Amino acid sequence: MLLLFSFAGALAWPAPAPVPKSSALDKAAFEVYVRHLYVIGPQVKVVVEDPKPSQLPGFYDVVVHASADGRSQDFTFFVSRDGQKIVQGNVYDFRQNPFKTDLDRLKTQFQPSFGTPGATVVLVEFSDYQCPFCKEEAKMLRTNLLSAYPKQVRLYFKDFPLEQLHPWAKPAAIAGRCVFRQNPNAYWDFHDWVYDRQEEITADNLKSKLLEWARAREIDVLQLGRCIDTKATEAEVNQNIADARALGINSTPTLFVNGRRLVGRLEWTTLRNIIDYEIEYQKTAKNAGEDCGCDVKLSLPGAR
Repeated sequence: MLLLFSFAGALAWPAPAPVPKSSALDKAAFEVYVRHLYVIGPQVKVVVEDPKPSQLPGFYDVVVHASADGRSQDFTFFVSRDGQKIVQGNVYDFRQNPFKTDLDRLKTQFQPSFGTPGATVVLVEFSDYQCPFCKEEAKMLRTNLLSAYPKQVRLYFKDFPLEQLHPWAKPAAIAGRCVFRQNPNAYWDFHDWVYDRQEEITADNLKSKLLEWARAREIDVLQLGRCIDTKATEAEVNQNIADARALGINSTPTLFVNGRRLVGRLEWTTLRNIIDYEIEYQKTAKNAGEDCGCDVKLSLPGAR
């Protein structure tokens, strides 16, 4: 479900103020400049963050956050140290994996997963249980991934409920974490069940349907009900949401394949081509996947 939204519209607004003769490092001046660049009217809130050190020599990273009606979008700019030049785009270090920036931000510790530990190709999916496009992608992944790649692939699932669009997506994510906390082996049954019942579930009946589902499985229903009622796993879901925002994710589903960002629902043939390419590439590159020596997991005693 795409969150990207158009700032230009038919609504009229007062003529923008002239651009102050100042530096792009002046937040007020930069906001005026960006509003003019993208035709952003006053109904959209724009926040210019503080400049941060950049991997591009001679420049700062400046993130501009735009929001309206519960939707949001971030823009990243590179601003020269004298504040006179602005660059927008991607910066790559030829000596490193081109997706290293995102790889460094993809935290998979304690996330539900299936596939082979130490796999050559790691997929990290940010998804929303109420999103119809996520449902289609989930079915594609669950049907094809392990049958095609029984040893080379591992997938991690991270919740990114779009609360402003989907009223029961976050409660479902919290409930899923409750299932995972109690019985990790049952999590993927829960995952498949929610997507299969997506059209039947509402914010009002989610808990009752889930408890009915749990009674037929090795799950303590009373414990699960308490976990849901107290929102005991909400912090875990919030952390995944924060991880998604740190990556600049604006829509679901968003899938990362060894750090390569793929936005929107994919066809299996497209994904398979990317995975096949990555398997061959990693035979010599060894700069991604779980066997590359670049593990992003936390190092904790007893953690697997």
